[in-house]
Amino acid sequence: MTVRTIQDQGVLDLRLASALEEEIWPFSGACALEDDDFPFEAISEIADAESWRKEINRPIYHIHKWWAHRLGTVFRAIVLGALTPSGTNLLAAFYRNVRLNDRVVFDPFMGSGTTLGEALKLGSRAIGRDINPVAHFLVRNALAIHDRKAILETFEHIRRDVSETLNSYYKTELEDGTCADVLYFFWVMRVDCPECCGPVDLFSSRIFARHAYPGRHPEAQAVCPSCGEVNPVRFDARTTTCSYCAFQFNPQEGPACGQKATCPACSHSFQITKTVRDRNAPPAHRLYAKLVLTPDGKKRYLAATDADRMRYSQASDALVKRADAYPIVAIAPGYNTNQALGYNYRYWHEMFNDRQLLCLSILAERIRALDDPVLRDLFACLFSGALEFNNMFASFKGEGTGAVRHMFAHHILKPERVPLEANLWGTPKSSGSFSTMFEGRIRRALDYAENPFEIQLAHNNGRRATEKVYGLSEPLGFDIADSHSEFAHGRRVYLSCGDSGRTDIPDRSVDAVITDPPFFDNVHYSQLADFFHVWQRHILGDGGPRRLPTTRSQSEVQNADAVTFTQRLSHVWAEAHRVLADDGVLAFTYHHSRSEGWHAVLHALMAAGFGITAAHPVKAEMSVAMPKHQAKEPIDLDIILVCRKRALLASRRLNGGLWPAVLPIVSGQVMRLRERGRKLSRNDIRVIVMAQLIRQLSCLPSLEAALSHLESSEPEVETAIERLHPATNVSVGGTCP
Repeated sequence: MTVRTIQDQGVLDLRLASALEEEIWPFSGACALEDDDFPFEAISEIADAESWRKEINRPIYHIHKWWAHRLGTVFRAIVLGALTPSGTNLLAAFYRNVRLNDRVVFDPFMGSGTTLGEALKLGSRAIGRDINPVAHFLVRNALAIHDRKAILETFEHIRRDVSETLNSYYKTELEDGTCADVLYFFWVMRVDCPECCGPVDLFSSRIFARHAYPGRHPEAQAVCPSCGEVNPVRFDARTTTCSYCAFQFNPQEGPACGQKATCPACSHSFQITKTVRDRNAPPAHRLYAKLVLTPDGKKRYLAATDADRMRYSQASDALVKRADAYPIVAIAPGYNTNQALGYNYRYWHEMFNDRQLLCLSILAERIRALDDPVLRDLFACLFSGALEFNNMFASFKGEGTGAVRHMFAHHILKPERVPLEANLWGTPKSSGSFSTMFEGRIRRALDYAENPFEIQLAHNNGRRATEKVYGLSEPLGFDIADSHSEFAHGRRVYLSCGDSGRTDIPDRSVDAVITDPPFFDNVHYSQLADFFHVWQRHILGDGGPRRLPTTRSQSEVQNADAVTFTQRLSHVWAEAHRVLADDGVLAFTYHHSRSEGWHAVLHALMAAGFGITAAHPVKAEMSVAMPKHQAKEPIDLDIILVCRKRALLASRRLNGGLWPAVLPIVSGQVMRLRERGRKLSRNDIRVIVMAQLIRQLSCLPSLEAALSHLESSEPEVETAIERLHPATNVSVGGTCP
């Protein structure tokens, strides 16, 4: 990646140049986001490049885990389009030093803060609200004013006070008696056979470590089922002989296979989950291997020794002596917590082993002792982020990539049969440690906040590359208002935690509401966020947004029930309608593979008094997201839905039929994406069709008529999708399919 500054950019068209001279955009009537030629395909290409290195290209939004990180590129384009006049050259504006002075942007579902950060970089003022305290906490830390010198000094003080103690629990002796750092300890879940009561290690494969790119780096590591020693093998080997005890085995096989396991001692086959549940306690684990960093800087995979187990026992003994070492909070039932509860994890602290709890306790105590509340919050945020990689639900990704697969890789609390224990403080060669995350998250975010950049596509020796473009945006770092009254007296940012269906924002005081609402689905952020919340309360206390022991709320919009989701989303849109200026726009990103999801969003919008004036497909979420790779028909597109108050829109009649208005737009958008080389799944086609369908229906005279037409359109929807898929440049005419 190379670097450019704004001075390298070309000349803009006269309309844009004139506006830039004043650094204030004229705005009235239609906005650029409502133009048919909104450059969604070009924005998608830039966003796609961002998505592969999201934590580097937009580090400010990645100082802590959140489950719906949207792409900064997309939201920069949305903010620009929503607050500039129709006809603006948005691609040219994207790489110019634009200032949307005094415009107010409100995000009622601020999540990780993407909308707010992009609006602030463009000179706008920003209001963010989220019902989840963890989201509120991470955005406050991302956007607050930070003293770099004080942060670096504080990190050094913490390092001086605790790193030696923490690292002492991650030491091991090599064969020659020298001491080495342990990067990772490897554990395996163990259950007793219901038949013979013998211990059964739940390996599905004896290979426990391989390279992320095994075709180029075929060497892997396997543990011998007879003597427990570690053997180098090819990743695809079907037979090997242990170099220590000469036992022959198939490294691809283990006692566990799917939901069943077979006892190697008596050959009895049994259900794993039932056997674990009958134990009435969380599963036991056995330490079997380690990856060490030798004094000469080399990495070695070795079998765990009795001395390693003794050091772990010492940590257990030390933990018992610590008062109030960790939060003791029960896990509540829920769609995203029931799997952990099914394995008898009843409390959040049971997801950690004793050594992890001891080291976390020592580090948490040191952070709690910080006097400066801004620094205390920031380092508590870093600590909370490190929890994701330092628990017994994390696993090993392998060499050649970030070694630790964090616990939320599947978006659920999935018990890990072969968990990885990382070194909490870490070394420069660690992954997921407190010290390396300080460098990778906090220091990188500080750099970005001081000097934000955009990425631009380029070519390097015939290959697509990216370059950083500096000088386009204002620095980030603000004195954050805690009430609208403070915001009204001149502060640039106002953040609050609570139900976005009720705010203290005055009527018609917001120029644009721009957001990414929760999905109508089964991933409940609050059920997962409690994992972090209990530790944040443990360090920072239970004041303000942390007054309750859970982040769950009866008012949260995210819900698997369509009726409840629709009602709660409608309440938020109604509040957005109240606070939005009459000539303002509501713009949000959305996608769904089920008709209920589109029915819900149309119902909620119209009930709140909004109609849709434009709908554009654009690159969605992260290219490397595991749920996306696992889906049969993954959705790679979001739809930007642009809305205005229905009272100001002309009511529409379907005298000429519905589909002649829908299909040409759908066909054109599909064609534009394909002409840029983007492959579209059936579900990608579906979101484009459904978005244009509800766009037309949202301007019908009544909600009842719109929902009736939507319900009766399913055959036409399926026919349109069939004609536009597979990915060939097919043109659909303007007649009903």
